[in-house]
Amino acid sequence: MSEVKKAYVRPLDFRHGRIDMNHGAGGRAAAQLISELFAAAFDNEFLRQGDDGASLPLPAGGRLVMATDAHVVSPIFFPGGDLGCLAVHGTVNDVAMMGATPLYLAASFILEEGYPLADLRRIVESMAAAAREAGVAIVTGDTKVVEQGKGDGVFIGTTGVGVVPQGVQVGGARARPGDAVLLSGSIGEHGVAVLSKRESLEFETAIESDTAALHTLVAAMLAAAPGGVRVLRDPTRGGLATTLNEIARQSGTGMLLDEAAIPVLPQVEAACELLGLDPLYVANEGKLVAVCAEADADAVLAAMRAHPRGARACRIGSVIEDAHGFVQMDTRFGGRRVVDWLSGEQLPRIC
Repeated sequence: MSEVKKAYVRPLDFRHGRIDMNHGAGGRAAAQLISELFAAAFDNEFLRQGDDGASLPLPAGGRLVMATDAHVVSPIFFPGGDLGCLAVHGTVNDVAMMGATPLYLAASFILEEGYPLADLRRIVESMAAAAREAGVAIVTGDTKVVEQGKGDGVFIGTTGVGVVPQGVQVGGARARPGDAVLLSGSIGEHGVAVLSKRESLEFETAIESDTAALHTLVAAMLAAAPGGVRVLRDPTRGGLATTLNEIARQSGTGMLLDEAAIPVLPQVEAACELLGLDPLYVANEGKLVAVCAEADADAVLAAMRAHPRGARACRIGSVIEDAHGFVQMDTRFGGRRVVDWLSGEQLPRIC
């Protein structure tokens, strides 16, 4: 065997090695990266098929849901998570917000030449662990390499497929005046955690991202009130305020919130005051907003609080009639203000 061929079959050096253009050229180096890293970490019967796509069994009953997302967080590693688990949680949650049980993920990676293999393995192993915990298989994917200076490390795109059980109908247009607005917990942790790492800020109490998969929480809520949950959303970019404005626009209704009822951790509130941010607009990655029929609000809230991801769930307001689609909030000081759409970008590269 020639020296050139020997160089290609040496195991990847995950301590000191770096991504080079050969890893994206479709040849032996690319096959080795896929085999020793991605296939080893994501191993399952569908990925093992080794084809250009995965052949998957069709679930019996219900209907399919598909969602896709691109993940470009900076920094890639942050308190409470990293780009890898975020790429799984973000798409799993998008599927879950349709009332679906997530089943499969596809993942695509854009890697920058020179990126350390040690960091890439850390990201991939985090993805694999998050997928296993969520009970979701990563069944197919793709890898591209771009020249140094054109990729900012790693970008990950994920697409998820899930199945909605028969009888479940969830969507933003289904909110009705008189419905209750529920929130699964405190807001703002993810955005502040990422920003604190990015800006090398230290606070007296650690602030960690809330990134987590929410599909089992959704399942508990749907089981507690069949037909009662009308809307589910995870308030990621743009935060809670933007999410509620989206729902109001889709449904042709308004919202009336109670500021005192919206939970914000003291350390997050303090950090937002210091940085000039409004927690209502800060990204979350492990919380959901639900709109449900008033008659079912107590049952849904009890189911949320019985679940680890919804222990601090609360009612934060109601859906109201409003032809203008305004989201309004009763403040702690006895006034009322409009909670408008996010203007511009408070925190770029957050998820």
